[in-house]
Amino acid sequence: MPALLMRPRARRRVRVAIIGAGFGGIAAAVKLRRLPGVEFTIFEQSAGVGGTWFDNRYPGCEVDVPSHAYSFSFVRYDWPRTHATQPELLAYAEHVVDHFGLRPHLRLDTRVAELVWEESTGRYRLRTESGEDHEFDVVISALGLLSVPRYPEWPGLSDFTGVSFHTSRWEPQHDLTGKRVAVVGTGSTAAQVVPAIAPQVEQLYVFQREPGWIEPKRERAFTPRERWMYRHVPLAFRAHRAWLFYQSIRRFKGFDVTSRRQQQMRELCEGYIARTVEDPQVARALTPDYPWGCKRPILATTYYQAFNRDNVELVPHPVTSVTPTGIVDATGAEREIDVLVLSTGFQPTRFLSTLDVKGRDGRSIHDAWAERASAFLGVTVAGFPNFFVLYGPNTNGGLSIIAQLERQAELATRAVARLVSGRWRDVDTDPEAQRRYVRWIDRRLSSAASAMESGCHNYYHSDTGHNITQWPGSHLRYLAMLRVLDRFGLRGRRVGREHA
Repeated sequence: MPALLMRPRARRRVRVAIIGAGFGGIAAAVKLRRLPGVEFTIFEQSAGVGGTWFDNRYPGCEVDVPSHAYSFSFVRYDWPRTHATQPELLAYAEHVVDHFGLRPHLRLDTRVAELVWEESTGRYRLRTESGEDHEFDVVISALGLLSVPRYPEWPGLSDFTGVSFHTSRWEPQHDLTGKRVAVVGTGSTAAQVVPAIAPQVEQLYVFQREPGWIEPKRERAFTPRERWMYRHVPLAFRAHRAWLFYQSIRRFKGFDVTSRRQQQMRELCEGYIARTVEDPQVARALTPDYPWGCKRPILATTYYQAFNRDNVELVPHPVTSVTPTGIVDATGAEREIDVLVLSTGFQPTRFLSTLDVKGRDGRSIHDAWAERASAFLGVTVAGFPNFFVLYGPNTNGGLSIIAQLERQAELATRAVARLVSGRWRDVDTDPEAQRRYVRWIDRRLSSAASAMESGCHNYYHSDTGHNITQWPGSHLRYLAMLRVLDRFGLRGRRVGREHA
C-alpha cells in the first residue's frame, strides 16, 4: 500500500509557510530556495533566529554534541571548539541565514496560532496571534521539541518571596553573587548551570529526584592547525564528521540492555564518578540504579567537580513544596534560599502545543494525537495534506538533531517539488502506512533501545505510556529510510489518469 497518496492539480507556483526560525526552519528554507517556482515565508515568534539557542542563555549554556556533527552538511564553518557554546551556535545560525540570503523571508516577532486546511482551494489558511490571515499551499512546522518550559506545580511556589525563574527564561538582571541558590533538576541543563554559578554563590543546593548517567565530555578548543585543516581541506572536515557519526553508531548499541556495550557504558560512567567525586556518600547518591540510556545520557566535564566544593550540597530528594523563604524536600527538611532556579525541563511529548492545526474535515491534529502523537517517518500525518512536521514524533536522536532536521527538510522539499511540477495537488499520508511505521518504531524501541523502556523517569513517554520522542537507531538508518520509503511511497493520481 502506498505511503503517500497525492491528488493531481496543475500549479506553477507554490507558496510555503515555515513556522520557526530555529535550525529546522533554516534547513527547510535553504532546501526550498533551490526550487524554482517556490515562495516561502519564515514565521518566528522570537525576536531573532536560532530557536532554542536564541531562547536559552543561562550560564554555561552549550551543546553536548561535537560541533562538526551539530551543523549542516551544506556549509563548512570555522568552529573554534569541539563543542560550541550558546553564543557560538547563535552566531552560526546568523551566519547560515546571511550566507543563503534568508533575511528577506523572515517574519520575526510573529507567532502562528492556527492553520486550517481548505479543501476547496487546496491551501492552508494561516492565522497569526495578532489576527493576520494568510494563504499557503504548504506548511512546514519547525517548532522544535524543547521549546515549551515545564513548570512544577509545587504547593506554595506562587508565594515564594525570592527570585524564581526557569533556566530557559534566565533573568540575567539578578546578581547571584553571595546568594543562597537552589537549582532543581539534574539533567543536561543543570549539569551546565551548576558548575557555572557555583563559584559566585554563597550556597548552592542541587535538588535531585533521580541521578543520571554522566560521561566526560572532553571538550576543548581546536588548535590553530586543526582549524586551518578543517577550513582548507574539505576531505579533513568530511572525514572527521563521518568518524563522529560512525562513533555514534557504536555508542547506540549500548541502548540495548542485553549488549556488551551497555555494560561498557555503565563502567565508563561509574569510573568517572569514582575518579571525580571525593565524598563516597555523594558519589553513591549520584550513581543511578537503572540501565545506561534510560534517561538521556549527559556529557559534562565540570558537573561532578562542583560537588567537591564546600558551598555546594547535593539534596538527593525530590521537592515537595515551597515556603515564602525556602524549599522543602521529600524528607520534610526545609532550606532557606534567596533564588530558585527551575531546571525542570520542557514538555516534549506535547507536540505542536502552541499551534492549532485542522486538516481534512476540520479535524484537529491534537484530536488525531489524543491517544498517541505519531507521524510517518516522523514528518507527515494522515489527514493533514501538505503539512510537514520537522522534529516530529520519534525523531529525536541519531547523534545530531541538526542532521535529522536536514533529512526531514529534504523529504518535505522533494514533496514540494512534485507540487511545483504540476503533477500533484496535495500530499497526504496513507493511515495504514503510518500505523505500520509506528509498529516498527515500537519494535525497535523494545529491542535495540530497550534501555529507554527500563522504568526510570525520562521525558520520552506520553501520559499513555508510549515513547513518542525518540528515534531508535542511528542517523544513517534514518537517512536511508527517508530516502527509500519516500521514493517508493510517493504515488497517486496523475492529471487525466488515476492510479490504483
